[in-house]
Amino acid sequence: MGEASRAITGSVILSGNVSNYKTGDPMPCITIFNRDLGIGVTIDMDGNYEIELPAGRHDLFVQGVGLTDTKRQILLHTGGALDIELEEQVYELDELTVSSERIANVRATTMGVQRLKLAAVKNVPTAFGEIGILRIVMSLPGVKSVGEVSSGFNVRGGSTDQNLILFNEGTIYNPTHLFGFFSAFNPDVVSEMELYKSSIPSKYGGRISSVLDINTREGNKEKLTGSASIGLLTSRLSFEGPMGKRTNFLLGGRTTYSDWILKRLPEKSGYKNGKAGFYDLNAAVNHRFGERDLLTVNGYFSHDRFSFNEYDKYAYQNTNASAKWRHIFGPETVGNFSAGYDHYGYTTTESEQEEIAYDLSFRINQYFAKADFTWKPHTDHEISFGYNGTFYDLMPGKYLPHRENSLIVPDIMQKERALESAFYVGDNWDITDKFSINAGIRYSLFNVLGPRTYNLYVSDELPSLETVTEEVSGSEVLKIWHGAEYRLSTRYEILDNLSVKAGFNTMRQYIHKLSNTTIMSPTDTWKLSDVNIRPQTGNQIAAGIYSNLMNNNLELSLEGYYKTMNNYLDYRSGAELAMNHHIETDVLETKGRAYGVEFMIKKPGGKLNSWVSYTYSHTQLRQKDLRIAEPMNGGDWYVADYDKPHELKFVGNYKFTRRYSASLNCDYSTGRPVTLPVSKYWYNGS
Repeated sequence: MGEASRAITGSVILSGNVSNYKTGDPMPCITIFNRDLGIGVTIDMDGNYEIELPAGRHDLFVQGVGLTDTKRQILLHTGGALDIELEEQVYELDELTVSSERIANVRATTMGVQRLKLAAVKNVPTAFGEIGILRIVMSLPGVKSVGEVSSGFNVRGGSTDQNLILFNEGTIYNPTHLFGFFSAFNPDVVSEMELYKSSIPSKYGGRISSVLDINTREGNKEKLTGSASIGLLTSRLSFEGPMGKRTNFLLGGRTTYSDWILKRLPEKSGYKNGKAGFYDLNAAVNHRFGERDLLTVNGYFSHDRFSFNEYDKYAYQNTNASAKWRHIFGPETVGNFSAGYDHYGYTTTESEQEEIAYDLSFRINQYFAKADFTWKPHTDHEISFGYNGTFYDLMPGKYLPHRENSLIVPDIMQKERALESAFYVGDNWDITDKFSINAGIRYSLFNVLGPRTYNLYVSDELPSLETVTEEVSGSEVLKIWHGAEYRLSTRYEILDNLSVKAGFNTMRQYIHKLSNTTIMSPTDTWKLSDVNIRPQTGNQIAAGIYSNLMNNNLELSLEGYYKTMNNYLDYRSGAELAMNHHIETDVLETKGRAYGVEFMIKKPGGKLNSWVSYTYSHTQLRQKDLRIAEPMNGGDWYVADYDKPHELKFVGNYKFTRRYSASLNCDYSTGRPVTLPVSKYWYNGS
């Protein structure tokens, strides 16, 4: 073994990488441990580990779900590096399997975090036989949706736009296909996903409720392979393999032929003549320049189209492209550098009456660059620091005649441009064997950029066209919003299988969704904070107790939280959201609060793999601006329209043999608030 750059009195440091023997993919969710000493470590999401051991001879056991258990006999004199390759398990073992996720339930400092490998949840039953990434996310405690099939999800009382969805470092603005039936992510290419509900790492920002980070697999490094599948509504095709000794690739595609299901709807539904479909494409190339450098290039494109008749047509698309370079500077320091481009846009066409036929479109382009470093100066400290930058180029709307015979007057809104920057630093500090703390700070700046024209309003009245004091034109930086975000979480281990945790975090969000529905819709638009629209802010306090029973085969957790939200955008009566050149005159900055308790029992291994959870929660809003003449509910708290107090979920899979298994997915919840109609009227035959 090579000599390490440092030595610790009475002990040495062993580090390395754990990968799949056949594909070369990094292997997170693995544990390395010494049974005699009771020392174990968790592999990080890049497959790296570092363990402190006394000098001498050791037997190291390496285990993980779905992998063949292995043992390494080593003789340590000084620190060094040991890379480990693992094989997939092709037969069932009766002996105990320990995974890093189970140890992390008690020992990790973070809380409110769910890490899932797609291989571990591939048997979760979903609609039409398709593995739905978002369906799996919605089966977790604290995650809710407003309907059985709906776009978007709500995390711990937050709205659907308060979740940051990352796919290979890029941002996804609409994460579903086909009215919410399918997620936008092809399950054949996805490797793992992480959902942060609290204890959000300092490197993440831009949303105030949660972060969902999804990554694709690395392609097979040994041989060319492929797979294909045909379902009721979709078909999938993927290829992967080596391109030389140091390069490998992964390609995936998915399409649908769902028009037939609309043809079978009753005539009176109005959708019998409708059409709907989507396709998405994924591509990834990985190249290793050496043991220290890995370059990954990812591309993603998706397109949806649907129509309820021959005159009303809708289409929207996501595009992401990114490049990520990972460099190991030494045993203590790793750097990840990434840059990319994200796009989301939609077009709506109405052509039933030729003289008023129109096309309505929206788009957002963003360019990002990130530099993230992990430095481990001591076995008790893991320091992360870096920079994130995002440039926004947003077209709020174009309203154009559909054909030359249309009498529609063209209307194009001003572009919105902004630069969001953030610097962060965090430290995961093991103060003692039982007590750990993870603290961080992130400072973000949001520069509102010109050129554009905006209004100034009377300060003691709500913005309206009657209270305009001045129209201002600017070409450079029009406004700078900035502020610090604090992250703190602690863990105290009462027993080897029992710990308590507590945490606090603050977040800032500079982009807002404008929608007249509680779900995410393809026709939603997004609005950047500007001179008149302030950023959203959120604070969350959480605490919980965590225990592993039955030799780590059963995980229990109980978490409680209280969250506040500021500057959440609600709408005035009669608000116009589409093509509104001065949206600040139709929105209200609202306060929010959410609180709840989440209980979860999870059995992650063995023949029975399942979890059951219960969540009690409430989400309330309040209009306390003194300028509002008639605030909702008289200025007191009122429930949000996505509030569902009770929710009970069960996900289970039982393996009879290696080839046969049965799965069950259940979800019970109380209803949402509803405003009942008191009358109806007819106009023009409708």
